[in-house]
Amino acid sequence: MSWRPTYRNSKFRNVYGKVANREHCFEGIPITKNVHDNHFCAVNAKFLAIVTESAGGGSFVVIPVTQFGRIDPHYPKVCGHQGNVLDIKWNPFHENIIASCSEDSSVRIWEIPDGGLRRNLTESVLELYGHSRRVGLIEWHPTTSGILFSAGYDYKILIWNLEIGEPVKMIDCHTDVILCMSFNTEGSLLATSCKDKKLRVIEPRSGKVLQEANFKNHKVNRVVFLGNMKRLLTTGVSRWNTRHIALWDQEDLSMPIIEEEIDGLSGLLFPFYDADTHMLYLAGKGDGNIRYYEITLEKPYLQYLMEFRSPAPQKGLGVMPKHGLDVGACEVFRFYKLVTLKGLIEPISMIVPRRSETYQEDIYPMTPGTEPALSADEWLSGINRGPVLMSLKEGYNRANKLVFKAPVKDKKGGVVNGIDLLENVPPRTENEFLAERCLYVCNPVLYALQLLRMFFRQQEELRRLKDELTQKDIKIRQLELELNNIRNSPNINNNNNSSSNGSSI
Repeated sequence: MSWRPTYRNSKFRNVYGKVANREHCFEGIPITKNVHDNHFCAVNAKFLAIVTESAGGGSFVVIPVTQFGRIDPHYPKVCGHQGNVLDIKWNPFHENIIASCSEDSSVRIWEIPDGGLRRNLTESVLELYGHSRRVGLIEWHPTTSGILFSAGYDYKILIWNLEIGEPVKMIDCHTDVILCMSFNTEGSLLATSCKDKKLRVIEPRSGKVLQEANFKNHKVNRVVFLGNMKRLLTTGVSRWNTRHIALWDQEDLSMPIIEEEIDGLSGLLFPFYDADTHMLYLAGKGDGNIRYYEITLEKPYLQYLMEFRSPAPQKGLGVMPKHGLDVGACEVFRFYKLVTLKGLIEPISMIVPRRSETYQEDIYPMTPGTEPALSADEWLSGINRGPVLMSLKEGYNRANKLVFKAPVKDKKGGVVNGIDLLENVPPRTENEFLAERCLYVCNPVLYALQLLRMFFRQQEELRRLKDELTQKDIKIRQLELELNNIRNSPNINNNNNSSSNGSSI
């Protein structure tokens, strides 16, 4: 069992979790009560973004990471979606760009000004329409600028090229809702977990399934690539309904390398992997604790280290990128914990205790920075390249020279590689129908707003059709007048008279 005390020569065996002081937390945030299995939080070195509760449409708040304390109830929000926001992710190469997806079937790209928002942001720089059902997951490509992946409840994964604002590829190999997506280090492989209980390793540019696992003893919920180890780790549920983890060889998914039972709780287990320290963190939804392990290529493969405990349950967790950590305090990982009942965001730092105050090179190797290794066209053409590495020794204060330019495009999805995205739409499941009905019964105001929105959409459609009909009527009248003019022209009459005279002769 993972909780057994073990003793091993590891520099991370004494890592401990340190909760930030109250004055360094974020309070008064109306965190969303949505039950979708996601983190609802995204962090980078400049901003903290949290999905918030809102009536009618979806919104999230963006706060500078240094703006601690209680947040004003009227703090500006990003509120352009027509449905609940289900996932948000910061661009790894441009710290002012964030992507969001929603129940309104759209993916939107937003640009946050330096210093944060001064007023509500309702206009996105790019709106991406291609899914026929709500979009539950988004992921940025780890080494390429301008490539975004989105997974919808239509069982499809779309690959968006943000330089043209269009989907360029579609992965259509899943038979149910996609639960999780994870890339390997260079972004040449994509691992997915699905509600059909299968684990897949996919070549994303071709959509070809390279490996597939359907292991009866382990129902997969979440999956993560373990850096360059050519390993996958999955969390899920065993046949006895206990929480379970499994380690896999990415080139052979016939059987897991090892399996381990965690506990008998019911909350979803979220895995977080730090490729620099080879540490794995497991945090359960609704739990207050975070377990952490060290991953090795030799037996026992998965080495339990310690557990951080807290009485407050977590709804989700955001993770700070490496270049945003405090290397002076030997901080190797930082979570931002969402506590819904208190409206609290609590930073938790994972620290390696060291007496020396000098830079610890052994725990801070070269790490992926904020410069892309490839352009979108290069990656789509088949080139693979590892991330551009940087050192944390001098602190990270280099300005990013990338500028995001949104293309001008229509707000309608259509065809990807000759395939209509709106064809073969899976039917709405009974659970989705009941959940939507329950939501509206429990919240009549939301139901009224939804009906009002549908009414206005129908009115606008009727107005558009009437205008189109009027234009066609005018065009018909113009053509009739032209036809009459042609018939009554003197040249036509003269020709008719001459032809009649000739026939009489």
